[in-house]
Amino acid sequence: FIASIKTCSRGRSTGPRPNDEYGYTRFPNVVTSMEFERLINAGGPTDGELVRPSDRQVPKHVGFVQCVGSRSLQRGVPYCSNICCMNTIKETLLLADHYPESRSTVYYMDIRAFGKGFEELYRRSREAGVRYVRGLPGNVRQAPEGEDLIVEVENTLTGALEEHHLDMLVLAVGLVPRRSNGNGKRSIDEILSLSHTSDGFVMEAHPKLKPVDAPTRGVYFAGCVESPKDVKDTVTQAGAAAGRAANLLGAGEVRIEAITAILDPDRCQLCTICARVCPYHAIEPADKKKGLLPHFVEAACAGCGTCAAECPFEAIDMRHFADRQVLAQIDGILAENPLQKIVGFACNWCSYAGGDNAGTSRLQYPASVRLIRTMCSGRVDQAFIWHAFRKGAPLVLVSGCHFTDCHYIDAVTWTQRRIEKIWSKMEKLGIRPERLQLEWISAAEGQKFARVMKEVDSLLRQVTAKEVEETMQILEKEGSKAGMASPPKKRREPVLPIQN
Repeated sequence: FIASIKTCSRGRSTGPRPNDEYGYTRFPNVVTSMEFERLINAGGPTDGELVRPSDRQVPKHVGFVQCVGSRSLQRGVPYCSNICCMNTIKETLLLADHYPESRSTVYYMDIRAFGKGFEELYRRSREAGVRYVRGLPGNVRQAPEGEDLIVEVENTLTGALEEHHLDMLVLAVGLVPRRSNGNGKRSIDEILSLSHTSDGFVMEAHPKLKPVDAPTRGVYFAGCVESPKDVKDTVTQAGAAAGRAANLLGAGEVRIEAITAILDPDRCQLCTICARVCPYHAIEPADKKKGLLPHFVEAACAGCGTCAAECPFEAIDMRHFADRQVLAQIDGILAENPLQKIVGFACNWCSYAGGDNAGTSRLQYPASVRLIRTMCSGRVDQAFIWHAFRKGAPLVLVSGCHFTDCHYIDAVTWTQRRIEKIWSKMEKLGIRPERLQLEWISAAEGQKFARVMKEVDSLLRQVTAKEVEETMQILEKEGSKAGMASPPKKRREPVLPIQN
């Protein structure tokens, strides 16, 4: 029995080789910052003596190029790799200390000395005679005679074009997340069901409240697996992750949310869909041959409700977010003046929190949208949407997390597929698909929340009473054939065994 897992990983450098950055593959005296680090290290191939790779002579003038493979959408990654600036400053100080006769020039866009004592190191570097040129080289070529390098650069502070003769050029390459080695085996990320940001790093459960917790409960991380960081930040994060794991292990027993899925065995047809869509693998699939029902591991269930929304036989419901509760809210919203209201479904962690953000920011937006909170947009059953239209809703809005921010790993992908199916069905029935809106809003996007509310309110004004009446008649004729049946009867709630 494993109560907690902590994953730590080192990133890898982007490497200038694919794009031949600054002649890296053509000129022997162009090296990366990692290679330069090995050259000046006492345990390196030259026993700590700095020499040029081409002729093993001590370089008299060394250039350092920042942001190689970082902060670029065309050549590398768009983010800052965090460690490059201070690593270069450290190397210039080492060079000035051990080789006072050598000169250093740093080519940069911005110097990001943001940590404790970092600005002091930057000043010491300048006082040691290191020259900082604001601008990245436009061209690097080898001298006609010998293997010296000629760097052409525009100094954006002076506006002058400069040409520098260097003995050696060091490229400060960025960090990227370590990928699978491609041997066909499942990576640790896949095994632990870890979600990732758009940059490929592991995504935390909450950037402020749970910065070392993975969305998968009991999994914690530290180091460059989460984002590029230096040794100090890695050690700090590792200590926090160890503390979180120790709290879990020392608790003796663990409290879980009461919002879990429940199964009605009388309705289950052993289709195994619920097990396939569960982001946490908390459902052991049914076995038709043996006649075994699916088994819900309540300790692993996070309560997203995707299984309940995807079940075609209405055999699964959610505690505290039951079908009858959601349908009752829809009925309450549309009981009076339905033509002036929009039925909205909002994810608890992102779009609903985005509404809170808009409110605390005092942003103004129309009050026509009446929100129904669900733990995840994956809980929004198509029966809820059809029921809203049958009750006279002119417009329905479904909102949730961005794909990279989903609190329930990949549950939002099932929301997308479900809504696309409903759009297709609406088009076949002669109902305008524009009357069902799907939006992704994060907890930090209060302004986007307000903008979306204004946009759907303008769409509301385009829906006529006649169109709503025709929709209600169409759905009444279709009835249960289109999966638009009346609200399900109250289910009994069986007590299911909990598996450790």
